[in-house]
Amino acid sequence: MPVVGAATHQTLSGVSSHDVDALEDAIGLREASRESTGLDERTFALVKIATLIALDAPPASYAWQVGNAIAQGVTPEDILGVLRAVAPQVGGPKVVAAAPEIMVALGLDLDEEG
Repeated sequence: MPVVGAATHQTLSGVSSHDVDALEDAIGLREASRESTGLDERTFALVKIATLIALDAPPASYAWQVGNAIAQGVTPEDILGVLRAVAPQVGGPKVVAAAPEIMVALGLDLDEEG
């Protein structure tokens, strides 16, 4: 087994647990990417969530992007609005697949109502 340094272990642990700061440090491209778009942070975060829905992204992606969005002032109602806005373009199956991932990312139980 290779020797893994403490900093590497800490970064991998942070990424694995969806720690937004650790992900930002590990990837390091988010801010540069946002600045090049000309979009404000909130709008950029919503676009990223819309993209995840369209791509039928893996669950871990939602945890990270929803966390980033909430940190930028996006509300759960805004995220629901994005889900509704993209539904006609991406189709029902992708919206249905994304909804529970968004719920988990928001800390909601999947069987929770209202």
